[in-house]
Amino acid sequence: QEQLVESGGGLVQPGGSLRLSCAASGIIFSPNAMGWYRRAPGKQRELVATITNGGGASYADSVKGRFTISRDNAKNTVYLQMNSLKPEDTAVYYCNLVIFGRSNRNYWGQGTQVTVSS
Repeated sequence: QEQLVESGGGLVQPGGSLRLSCAASGIIFSPNAMGWYRRAPGKQRELVATITNGGGASYADSVKGRFTISRDNAKNTVYLQMNSLKPEDTAVYYCNLVIFGRSNRNYWGQGTQVTVSS
């Protein structure tokens, strides 16, 4: 059973940076994608960024140019470098792993809080 463990959340001032990490354990079949979603208070969960095992990345428009997603396939770990953080980036960030197949399998981390405030 795949498990995802996140780390790196916290409190940061506007304009600051944070780096989230998510390590997946278990057998990670390909093709797959790992990514980050977030849920702000009173809002629905939204996609932040994803990256395939081949390295193809996509971003939400709201984070383009500020966030960078990357992964280390040997370590089954995905990273989210967040720069120029804004108060509206405040949310619980969830790591996601989807393994593609005849029926896709989705796995979620427990979430890590990111708070951007002065």
